Amino acid sequence: MTAVQERPTTGSLVAQFELGLDAPICLTWELTYACNLECAHCLSSSGRRDPRELSTEQCEAVIDELQRMQVFYVNIGGGEPTIRPDFWHLLEYAVDHQVGVKFSTNGVRITPERARFLASTDYVDVQISLDGATAEVNDYVRGPGSFDMALVALQNLQDAGFRDAKISVVCTRQNIGQLDEFKALADRFGATLRLTRLRPSGRGADVWDELHPLPEQQKVLYDWLMTHGENVLTGDSFFHLSAFGEALPGLNLCGAGRVVCLIDPIGDVYACPFAIHDNFLAGNLLADGGFQQVWQTSELFRELRAPQTGGACSKCTFYDTCRGGCMAAKFFTGLPLDGPDPECVQGYGETALAGNRTIPAPSQDHSKAGPTRNQPVMLQLLTRPPVSACAESPLAGFDPEHVSGCCS
Repeated sequence: MTAVQERPTTGSLVAQFELGLDAPICLTWELTYACNLECAHCLSSSGRRDPRELSTEQCEAVIDELQRMQVFYVNIGGGEPTIRPDFWHLLEYAVDHQVGVKFSTNGVRITPERARFLASTDYVDVQISLDGATAEVNDYVRGPGSFDMALVALQNLQDAGFRDAKISVVCTRQNIGQLDEFKALADRFGATLRLTRLRPSGRGADVWDELHPLPEQQKVLYDWLMTHGENVLTGDSFFHLSAFGEALPGLNLCGAGRVVCLIDPIGDVYACPFAIHDNFLAGNLLADGGFQQVWQTSELFRELRAPQTGGACSKCTFYDTCRGGCMAAKFFTGLPLDGPDPECVQGYGETALAGNRTIPAPSQDHSKAGPTRNQPVMLQLLTRPPVSACAESPLAGFDPEHVSGCCS
């Protein structure tokens, strides 16, 4: 078993947080994998509900435990969390038990009535997902109509007097040029812009090569954040960019298993919200001891909290600022966890990607069985053509004048 090192009580926050906390500062809780959309880059491959989802009573028990552990707030996502019939009840239950709620939604259930309720509720933050400042860019990855749906939700929140909603953007190759437009949208709705990094997990692994920002766009993003960063949230998504020079605002630390983690719809606890994979599964909160037992005694979390050597990156001048980059990004691109980030701005990632590597197989997939009207344009374009016309239609090439067709 990995030895536990005593956490320092003085020094920088990074030094204190690196060895883990008694309870996470915040945690992500995917309430359901059900979703009305099927975003091309969905990190949890959401779409279909898992029939083993925690019941309302079990979710209440989790909230009770988070209250006892004094978890500051929980970041609820999915899937689309508002699809769960008991979502609004659980939100109220959490607030009533002094657990703040930040939830991410595509806006489908943010009606004027719900917006008024949210505006009247303390300790609730709402993040509306939007991955393009125009419908053309957004709907390419999130599906037709999703841009308009998000804007209606933002308008409903503004009209209801909800203060400081968040517009949550996954940065892609297609939208890096829209950063100023995103900021203008946020200002228009009295909202705060939140930028997050695209991770190659879930369905995102299949589209990462096409969607992740190019090296020159990484510099554009860095420069923009250095100018606007004080008024833009990032959740420490971009600490790998600090290798350009000056560190970005924030901890600039991978918090996986140290200050953050994820609870999935069936109670499995993962080290990182962006690494829903068996390799990062720490335990299940339905076992004896509950969530607290997993958080405080899991062998995986103990390993993540042990002092890190930095591996191949330790000799790099910028290691102290970028900390070797994102664990999830490395894992899902088949790179060693103690090696460079695949998007290392010093170019070491490109060299690593060019070498021999094995892409890990997904451990779960909740994608819908067949395409729907909400399927993103990107997925439609990426769909492979059938190996023959017959594979699409058994009557392809059939000539009633002749017995044989292409399938004969």
